[in-house]
Amino acid sequence: MCRKTVQTLCRMCDEHCGINVHLKDNTIIKVNGYDKHLWNEGRMCIKGLSSIDMFYAPDRILTPVKKTKHGFKEISLQQALNEISEKMIKIKEKYGTRGLGVWKGEAVGTAQQEQIVRRFCSAWGTPNYFSNDSECFLGRWMGYSLVCGNWTSVDFLNSKCIILWGSNPSYSHPNTAALIMKAKKHGAKLIVIDSRLSQIAKQADIFVQIKPGTDGALALGICRELIKNKLFDYKFIESYTIGFNDFKNYVEGFNPQFVKKETGVNIGVIKKIVKFIGNSIPSVGIYVGVGLEHHENGVNNIRAVACINGLTGSFDAKGGNLIPEAINMNKLTLYDEIHLENLEPIGFNKFPMLFFLRKEAHTMTAMDTILTEKPYPLKGMIITAANPVITNPNSLKVIKALKTLELLVVRDLFMSETAELADYILPSASFLERSELHCHSSIQAVNLTKKVASIDNCQSEYEFWHDIAHRIGIGKYFPWNNENELNEWLIKPTGISLQEIEGHSEGLVYKPIVYSKWIEKNDKPFNTISGKIEFIYKHQKDQSYVNELPEYKSPSYITKFNKKYPFVLISGARKLVYYNSRNRNLKLLNKTGQKPEIEIHPLDAKKLGVKNKDMVKVISAVGDINIAVKIVEKGEIMRGVVQVTHGWKNANINEITHDNINDPISGFPLMKSVQVNIVKL
Repeated sequence: MCRKTVQTLCRMCDEHCGINVHLKDNTIIKVNGYDKHLWNEGRMCIKGLSSIDMFYAPDRILTPVKKTKHGFKEISLQQALNEISEKMIKIKEKYGTRGLGVWKGEAVGTAQQEQIVRRFCSAWGTPNYFSNDSECFLGRWMGYSLVCGNWTSVDFLNSKCIILWGSNPSYSHPNTAALIMKAKKHGAKLIVIDSRLSQIAKQADIFVQIKPGTDGALALGICRELIKNKLFDYKFIESYTIGFNDFKNYVEGFNPQFVKKETGVNIGVIKKIVKFIGNSIPSVGIYVGVGLEHHENGVNNIRAVACINGLTGSFDAKGGNLIPEAINMNKLTLYDEIHLENLEPIGFNKFPMLFFLRKEAHTMTAMDTILTEKPYPLKGMIITAANPVITNPNSLKVIKALKTLELLVVRDLFMSETAELADYILPSASFLERSELHCHSSIQAVNLTKKVASIDNCQSEYEFWHDIAHRIGIGKYFPWNNENELNEWLIKPTGISLQEIEGHSEGLVYKPIVYSKWIEKNDKPFNTISGKIEFIYKHQKDQSYVNELPEYKSPSYITKFNKKYPFVLISGARKLVYYNSRNRNLKLLNKTGQKPEIEIHPLDAKKLGVKNKDMVKVISAVGDINIAVKIVEKGEIMRGVVQVTHGWKNANINEITHDNINDPISGFPLMKSVQVNIVKL
């Protein structure tokens, strides 16, 4: 009998917790939190505990299959790779390299897999790299990047005032929630701004229940009051920012009376928020969640929030929003060597900043491109561990588009709704079958995920793209024979050996956190075009639909109220049990009894004549779904607002969300202020 314990990182969500994997005769018998890990300190949620279920699930895809007239037929991995390569070459010959798109999901590996996929896209010659980031996270990233040049991490433990804006880390990021609770015990004030009374909102010093999509008005109103009451860091603004006077003039229009009318937030609450912030300068930490991205004016609303950091001088300040320093690894991407802009990435004409800032094509525009062949044909797609049929808006259009492709390849752990449409389905290695480098940027530490087990035919990201590349004539870009050789090459510039990283299962700090780094960077303190914090964006050459000021626009349900659709739908509130649309087949998670439900205010339920568990039809301009009622009676949601969690096949909320009402800068879809009607069945 052989027993051993291996430390690695969990990938059942995006927390990347350190875990112990216990094996007996090469069989995984237990998984628990690794108490020495610098990030999670032994904490582990139910998703991580279910990783054994995931690994040994009876419905896991273990054999490549090919679609035939009679259904899916099992084939060898080599046959699958050969046939896929041949079809890719035919697409290239007929439509050019941009006729193929690659879509990277998050269900299997670390961020390193993204870099591998991006490398392949450049080597092949397609600008059409897609990911779920074009509808989750990049809106926040863009908003903050346009103001300070980076996405930031909050120094929670040293914060005096923490603002969670559209985020519920108790369910989405439990380690972050633990840090916040620890900071509260040390005296930090917690403000939670959300349209729902979330789990963490119940523990806030101030809970601000705001009308969906009006966050920018509140943020600009807060900025006005900070300026009016001289609660800002004058020296920081004078030395390290641009556009303050223009911004100051703009926010004058956001007086407390207007903000109250627009957002539903009382004037007394606004003043209390301003007082908390003013008393905490510069140790003000603001964390923006997905709740702000899925609106028609998402990026500008987030820019307005980031301007609070700018006023308080809390960028890179102790207890504020830190700008992490990246580890100096070799780059897998080839953007410096191979330029793809002239190949017109999908969505570039409508949302150029998505490609300018992140080298991403637009997933929603892709569906129209597939169906119309405009501006050019997109005929092939390779999807790894993503399920756009469930996660993308206007799901019926997604299904229609994917069905028309000449080649659809899906690599995944389980038979997803997207995989059901594929020409080829290939088994993918889970995070327990990979060796990849991962950086926890908020603590500036690097880990090596260890390959705990191996299953025949289940390829890692590098193995798959290496094998494809060598079949289609671009093997020179994938010279490493295995993940270990790749990892050695990646880490070489750091002067740290792979063995050293492997020996620090708790995470190896590659650079200690330094506050106020901008003081020593006189030439360009911040990573913006001007080198300073930008209250105003005046770079006309690169403007690309970016307003000079973070202008606020009221949501359509306010400016264009439609009596046909009297309710406002929020979709996608997080659940601790599930990560996005994943793992609804796992026994441990399903024991919790989670089901698709629509959260409704008691007075709205009374008006509709419905009670708990009654079935209703939810109708939008896009489509309709049937779903069970859950009446929330403790102020969890405002009257006139309803909420449905996404990810359910039998009540897919994205059958009624819009794919063509988008934020003009990021291209993000309208998912959290959708006008709907509700009818009792």
